[in-house]
Parts: sequence; C-alpha cells; structure tokens
Amino acid sequence: MSYATDSLQRRPILVTGAHRTGTTWVGQMLATSPNIGYIYEPFSPNHNHGICGATFRHWFTYITDENAPYYYPYLKRTIGFSYNLWEGVKAAKNFKDLYHLFADYPTYRKHRLTGSRPMFKDPIAFFSAEWLASTFDMDVVVLIRHPAAFIASLKRLKQSHPFSHFLEQPLLMRDHLGAFEAEIKENSENQYDVIDQGILLWRLIYYVLMKYREKRTDWTFVRHEDLALDPVRRYQNLFNALNLEFTSDSLSAVRQHSAASNPVDSHHGEDVFKRNSPATTRIWKERLTQVEINRIREGVKDIGAHFYSDEEW
Repeated sequence: MSYATDSLQRRPILVTGAHRTGTTWVGQMLATSPNIGYIYEPFSPNHNHGICGATFRHWFTYITDENAPYYYPYLKRTIGFSYNLWEGVKAAKNFKDLYHLFADYPTYRKHRLTGSRPMFKDPIAFFSAEWLASTFDMDVVVLIRHPAAFIASLKRLKQSHPFSHFLEQPLLMRDHLGAFEAEIKENSENQYDVIDQGILLWRLIYYVLMKYREKRTDWTFVRHEDLALDPVRRYQNLFNALNLEFTSDSLSAVRQHSAASNPVDSHHGEDVFKRNSPATTRIWKERLTQVEINRIREGVKDIGAHFYSDEEW
C-alpha cells in the first residue's frame, strides 16, 4: 500500500521518539510554519476518535504489513483530515471530550479544504514509524533524550508503564523486542519502581532507535539537549530538513518558548509549552539522587553509550 504525495512540500510529517522527549515542543514549533496541519497523537489509546476512528488497545501499538489492513483506512482518512464527528461523539466519555470534538472539527475541515501538510505528533507511534513512513511517504523526525532526563520526568509525574502491552503484541516481540522478552515478562509480573521501569523502557525504545538510525538515513534524528541549548539555529536546521518555511512568527515562537526567563516546569495557568530550555537539560541532576543516577547509568550502559558520552553524565 502507498499513499505517496506529489511534492516535498506536501509530504506528511511524523514527529516521534519516546514520550517525555520534547515531541510536543517540537510539534508545536513546526506547526508555526505556514500550511501545517497538526494532528495530535492518533496512536494513543486515549485518542480523539474524531481524529482517528481506529481503536488502539496498546500503548506503543506496532503496525506492520501483516496487521495493517485494519489500521490503514483509518489512518489514511486521518492524514487527509477527514474528521469523523459521529465516531467521536459515540466514543466520547464526558462533556470535555465533546467540547474538544466540536472545537477540533472546523480546524480539520479547514486543513482539508486548504490542502494543509499533515503532521502527526505522536511518540506512541514510535514502533510503527517505519510502516507509517513507507506507507504514507512521510518525513520522520525522531527525538532523543538523555536516559536520566527521561526517567526523572517519569519520576516527577509518577508515570508507570504496562509492560504486558509489549507481550500482547507478538509481531512487535518477533520483529524488535524478542531479545528482551524475559526482562519484559519480569517487569509485567512485578511491581518495580519507576527507576527500574524507566531503565527498561528507555533500553527497549533506544535499542530499536539504534536500528532506525542505522537503516533510515533519510530520517532526521535530533537530541533534545542539542535543540534546547541552541534552539534558534537547531530549529532553523530542522525546518530546512523538512522543507518548511522558517518565518518570523516561527523565530518568535522558538525564542518565546525556550527563553531562560521561562519556568523549567509549567504551573497552573501558564503556557505548558514555554520552558527555560537550557535548564531542562540539567534539571534531572536535581530531581534524581546520586544513587538513582548511578543505577540508571549502570542499567542503560549497553545502549546509552551509543547516544551519550561519559562527560554527559
């Protein structure tokens, strides 16, 4: 199956990587370029069914040609900004869901009528990135983040992960995660703390990311730290790589959303995407104890050295 577009300017974009790596920040900044249609996390089990009518039962659903016939028609409609208001209404759980449905509908209709360039912002689509790229002729941006920063963010949010969702996907285990089956099973059966969970989750994702980086030389791989420390220049490079116009509005947005005067974390009432971006690269040293940092460094050492040097610890 193919859904190839007729120009570089119309190729859909996928922004992915592990969650808590800055995919929302990057997606929001790319969306400041003219004619970009932002599509928020269609792969999430909690996604808006108006955006995508497919049911995703697992976190990090893996799509390949073998199970694609179910997902393909839904995702094709999503990329075409075909908003299914009725499906969204049927799946809505509360008034808040209905509010978002009726707020989003005119936006998607406008994108469809004006021929906007679709952009998926979705870390949960990470394991399906190759299928998405080849099926829909997508430009792919993959975010990379230091393991300690990733795990510190999970710790702050007290975010756990259901590792059984990997075991329940035999195609994913066969194609990518088979070498980790015993570890995944152990974590699915025991209540490990967020540090140990984060170590395994980072290793699983970055093991596959290493394969992507080796095979997919046409993709763009960006370290969150590099983007945060030099946002204007790095974003200009990213926009150029994606054939996007870096407008004065884009420049202003990047500066406003990465300024040192911004908070490191959002608080109630603040713009959740505005951060002191240089500070985000080192805040993990305050949020983790030295014992935890040592655990993480030792736990990810087989894969971590491919992305971060000793000096970056």
